[in-house]
Order: sequence, then structure tokens, then C-alpha cells
Amino acid sequence: MMNEYKSLSVQYLTGTVQISKPAAPNLVAFDSPALEVMTDLRRIQAAVIAPSNTMEVANTYMMQRGVRTLLVMNDDNSLAGIITATDILSEKPMRFIQERGVKHSEIQVMDMMTPLDKLEAIPLEEVSHARVGNIVASLRESGRLHALVIDENTIGSPRICGIFSWTQIEKQLGTIIPPNNVAKSFAEIESTLIAS
Repeated sequence: MMNEYKSLSVQYLTGTVQISKPAAPNLVAFDSPALEVMTDLRRIQAAVIAPSNTMEVANTYMMQRGVRTLLVMNDDNSLAGIITATDILSEKPMRFIQERGVKHSEIQVMDMMTPLDKLEAIPLEEVSHARVGNIVASLRESGRLHALVIDENTIGSPRICGIFSWTQIEKQLGTIIPPNNVAKSFAEIESTLIAS
């Protein structure tokens, strides 16, 4: 079987050689399709962690992967919850230390994560017809920086197939979105941005 493939030609490197950088995220507008700002877990490997890992391991892993959210997976590959950089870097761990009398290094992901029964997800069916402005309005209304997307039209159990991230949306919009919860509608968000 290997005999049917020939080796590729190579060249020696000389002069100035640089390394390619990933392309900047596609710029979008509020009326762009929402799918353009979704991290599609059907194409990109999800950043996952076990509930028993320490919070410090989760923080290191986030920095290594360049992400601010990890999906927390049980041994059977089912979703247990999510942990975000905000969970780790807020006062939440200090409150936990005071309540439980544990050391910072003993805090586990399961202690800081948002468990499955407290998570919401937007159906993929909704997302496929939505605009970026709808996602921003949804994140603002929920007061969250991330939103999961669920595909219920799969064989077996429903699957998380995407994640929306406030910071990713800001990068792709090329602007900072004011984080208050006042503006709810698409039009209100646009007018807030125009005014600022």
C-alpha cells in the first residue's frame, strides 16, 4: 500500500524565514449570521477537563489553550458543567476557602464549576436563523459571558455543538460592547454602541 505514494520534494531554508500567524477572526456586524461568531465544536476540539482536577490545573490549561471556558466532562463523556476564567479569578474561590477551610491548591473544578442543572443552552435551530445582535442580547440578558449551543437533532443524546464567547464576539465586531444589562433588544444595543 505504501508503494503507491512518492515522497515530496524538500528545500533547504535560507535567508529570512518567518512563521505563519493564524488569520484574524472574520470581522462581523450585528446583523451578520450568528454562526459566524460561534465556536463550532463539530469542527474544533472542545477544551475539556475532569471535575476532579484542581482549579489551578484548569487555570493553567485555559492559559495554554488560550480559552476562557472549559467544558467539564464526566468519566462517561457526559457534560458535568462548565468552568470559566471568571469562576477561577473572582472572589468565588476565596469564599469557598473560608466556608470549607481548605487550601487554595485543594479546590477542585467541581467546586467552582457551574453544574449541568444550572446551565442553559440555545438550540442550534434558533442559532441557525439568528444574528450576532441576537446572541449579544441573549448574553446580556443572562448576565453571562458565554453561551452553549445544543443540537437536539442527533442520534442518541443531545450534544453541545457550539459556544458563544463575549470576548470572541467583541474581537470579531472590532469593538468593546458595554457590559451593562440595560439594553435588551438588537436596536437598543446598536444605539448604545453608536452613542458611546
